[in-house]
Amino acid sequence: MADFQYGGQAVIEGVMMRGPSSRAIAVRLPEGGIAVDEKNIGSITNKYPFLKWPLIRGVVALVESLLIGIEALSYSANQALGEEEELSKTEMALTIGFALALAVVLFVIIPTGAAHFLQGFVKGSFAQNLVEGVIRLGVFLLYVVLIGRMQDIKRVFQYHGAEHKVINAYEAGEQLIPERVQKFSTFHPRCGTSFLLIVLVLSIFLFALLGEQVLWWRITSRVLLLPVFGRHFIRGLKAFCQVC
Repeated sequence: MADFQYGGQAVIEGVMMRGPSSRAIAVRLPEGGIAVDEKNIGSITNKYPFLKWPLIRGVVALVESLLIGIEALSYSANQALGEEEELSKTEMALTIGFALALAVVLFVIIPTGAAHFLQGFVKGSFAQNLVEGVIRLGVFLLYVVLIGRMQDIKRVFQYHGAEHKVINAYEAGEQLIPERVQKFSTFHPRCGTSFLLIVLVLSIFLFALLGEQVLWWRITSRVLLLPVFGRHFIRGLKAFCQVC
């Protein structure tokens, strides 16, 4: 087996699996059968090596993952609903922009703003960041619980678990057929959701090092440090999570 960690994501009525140079999407069709779309992918960092520099590569990886993920969701939605339309580049950009803005509002502005206005009750930068981290974690868990109550999203969560089973089976060298894959766990140590929870905890300690801050810089610093968490911390935690 090649020394490459395969991954993917759940989409509407299917899954997207990503390899080192290609990705494949499988979607269950309304009339029965499965539609499969394969496509070669590459990274802009191969063309412009400077984009592999620390901090920059985290932003690039985030944007590329979002592009691939939203394209996969668009394809799966069209197939599952029996439509032929595809998102234009403008619509893709607007979708990514909205997703990023919503993430910043939910997981940066709301927790950071709440912690800032609680300064009169919580003294010290570490205690304030602890409160901020707890609020951020609470917002994240509430968000997952609420969207999980939607029937369509619940279905996506089920495909998410199926994706983990396949990855676990592949990495164990098992034959990829339903009977063999079914016995594997729906949990995978490299799951982005698992890493996100760990990153939320680690952010408490990193942000505490920044000391007391005015509100505008407190929010800006959290946004600017997102690439640091998104790339370097997660990389260092992979080996730990695999052992656990």
